[in-house]
Amino acid sequence: MKKYIALVAFLFAAIPTVYAQSKWNARYQQYIDQYKDCAIEQMLKWKVPASITLAQGLLESSAGQSRLATKGNNHFGIKCHGWSGPGIYQDDDHNNECFRSYKSPYESFEDHSRFLVNGQRYQGLFKLKLTDYKGWARGLKAAGYATNPKYADRLIDIIQLYKLYEYDQAKSYDKFINERSHDTQVGGQPLHLIKMYNDNYYLYARRGDTFRSIGQEIGISYKKIAKYNERDKDDALEDGEIIWLKKKKKRAPKEYKDYLHYVREGESMYSIAQKYGIRLKSLYKMNHMTPDHSLLVGEALRLR
Repeated sequence: MKKYIALVAFLFAAIPTVYAQSKWNARYQQYIDQYKDCAIEQMLKWKVPASITLAQGLLESSAGQSRLATKGNNHFGIKCHGWSGPGIYQDDDHNNECFRSYKSPYESFEDHSRFLVNGQRYQGLFKLKLTDYKGWARGLKAAGYATNPKYADRLIDIIQLYKLYEYDQAKSYDKFINERSHDTQVGGQPLHLIKMYNDNYYLYARRGDTFRSIGQEIGISYKKIAKYNERDKDDALEDGEIIWLKKKKKRAPKEYKDYLHYVREGESMYSIAQKYGIRLKSLYKMNHMTPDHSLLVGEALRLR
């Protein structure tokens, strides 16, 4: 009899685990992979746990698939109260309510942090440890962030299921530390494959890409991406063009110490600088040239 009772107790204890595993969703994991570094950045900047930011983003935006997220880049369901920016309207507690609209998901993540930091009713949360995700989840519900009585429990379940609490331990972040598979998709469109070279990250532009569309996918300002590539933010991009995702280096990698690049037909100082991930100004300086120099086919250029 005791063995029977013990077996039943074991099976009932196992039910929550089995249930939690059955809820795992590849789309949720994809969202986490895409925005975890943005959440870590917000944590380091504003002291909001990355786990909470990700869990709220997943829950409020249906992993980036909600109308607010796809049409207004609003990942946190924040309404227009005290907001002077653009809005997007849909039914919620009342008909046709105004929700904040953003130019990119990154702006939504940033505004979410500011919303919590500047909200008087959320001030008590910032007395909690960054690792106290349960306290944060319950505090958000108590402060009235959402009306769903199970809101805190749902946040905690998501954090535990996907082990989001691990990101609360981060001391720094790198947006592109994990190279993504080319067949991973968001909104039906394949993500760009991000590669690493010269202590930097890059991708190849595709037909129809803009700095804005790339910025929205990566989750950082498109103006920054344009600046990293020494371009205007509204420049047209060509299919196959290299786009760097961090500020370029002053030199090529060490293995190019004794290497010379011989100019080929159709190349320019800019295209060569892009190829090796070098700042254009640095390439001119290394070769004692000025921007008005007429580059010749066969001309040798130093890269370090």
